[in-house]
Amino acid sequence: MNELIKKLVEAYGPSGFESQMRDLIQPEIAPFSDDITVDAMGNLIAYKKGNGGGLKVMIAAHMDEIGLMVTHITEKGYLRVTNIGGINPQTLLGNRVQFANGTTGIVFSDRTPKRTIVHGLNKHYIDVGASGVDDCPVGVGDAAGFMRDFFVQGTRLTSKAMDDRIGCVVAIETLKQLDNSPHDVYFVFSVQEEVGVRGAQAAANRLNPDVGIALDVTLTGDMHNSIEMAVALGDGPAIKAKDSGMVAHVGLVNLMKQRARENDIPFQIEVLTGGSTDARAMQIAGPGCAAGCISIPCRYVHSQSETVDIRDVEGSIALLTAVLSGEIDL
Repeated sequence: MNELIKKLVEAYGPSGFESQMRDLIQPEIAPFSDDITVDAMGNLIAYKKGNGGGLKVMIAAHMDEIGLMVTHITEKGYLRVTNIGGINPQTLLGNRVQFANGTTGIVFSDRTPKRTIVHGLNKHYIDVGASGVDDCPVGVGDAAGFMRDFFVQGTRLTSKAMDDRIGCVVAIETLKQLDNSPHDVYFVFSVQEEVGVRGAQAAANRLNPDVGIALDVTLTGDMHNSIEMAVALGDGPAIKAKDSGMVAHVGLVNLMKQRARENDIPFQIEVLTGGSTDARAMQIAGPGCAAGCISIPCRYVHSQSETVDIRDVEGSIALLTAVLSGEIDL
């Protein structure tokens, strides 16, 4: 599975520019899907037909990642940028980015009066080796994704874009294992989650599911001087109870707990005070649906070194497979 993780997390795909991600994921899911479509938004949707008597279930994992977009090119060839999704300027200085055409750039900022001061994003720029506007290999409106290698330390996996390529891996591996489900399941690899869960909303309005389950990362409370949160790396998948955008369906939360206990899958309960997922979009799209989320604990979210634990990833696959393999009575 590490080979698949590496392939996805190192790939380019900021919000709105997910075509390369679609091209990587589609061959992985094609042998296990009854039908594959791409909608007008760019969502990749894999349909797995149930054996009858079940519900229509939508699983959402987003393909996009945070990034930067060029707003202006200076006379000396430096690129001024704006954010695509939640960018923390503290994570930028000295990092490298890549554009869709393969161009690599270095992120830096204007000089500061003190080294302890961090400029806002408007004072940062990308250096792509250009000497002016005319020889710049990218233009205004082009998007950059971060560059950072995937590496493994014991059970810990680190890279940029674990948010949410690791959720895509959970969806892919579950699809491979789902041989006997009563439910018609639509695995949606969604677009533009980082800029407002837009892809999942469009897909949910189209599919009108009875149940929606998002797969995404969540914060942890086990870091040095971290937030107070009852989630830790290695303690199992986190079953979301609430975040700042939605309250999960109580019946679905209880079902997830039950299936976890029945299958000896360690789990945690997540209450996230900031941020939300595609579950919010599914919950309120169209007539609404019973929505919840299986979260993969992750340190250093929205940085270039997001870190998860393989035991939590494997537990998430096992939990989702268990939920989809049996009756969903809410």
